[in-house]
Amino acid sequence: MAEIKTKETDISPEKYILSSVEGQKKEDALQLLELMKKWTREEPRMWGPSIIGYGKYTYTYDSGHSGEMCASGFSPRKNALTLYVLTGDEDEALMAQLGKYTRSKACLYVKKLADIHLPTLEKLVKASLKKTKAAEKEMAAKASARKKA
Repeated sequence: MAEIKTKETDISPEKYILSSVEGQKKEDALQLLELMKKWTREEPRMWGPSIIGYGKYTYTYDSGHSGEMCASGFSPRKNALTLYVLTGDEDEALMAQLGKYTRSKACLYVKKLADIHLPTLEKLVKASLKKTKAAEKEMAAKASARKKA
């Protein structure tokens, strides 16, 4: 099985932002660094070369592949701030209040923090953490049942 590339590292998230991110994105990333710390009640950690994560969870897929990943986080990418936040149909009312963004299943893409409603983002981050913890428990139960079978 291939080795997992996105692992927790000892690099300072603040130093990463200060040395690798420019302009308004740097200011937004520094603000998000503190907001996410407050919202998640977790210290920020680097995951791989460019993801700033908060907390962690263990996953195990039906295939048996398992690993660890940050429970929530963000990455100040060139085109947008990528926010690692699980959203689903139950979040549509909140998503309508968020502001200007695009998304995929587990990511929100924001050009700048001024484009979004931060109290709504806080609610989405907290809801995402609950979903991640619930998914972790479900995956662990399935893995345990497979071992017993």
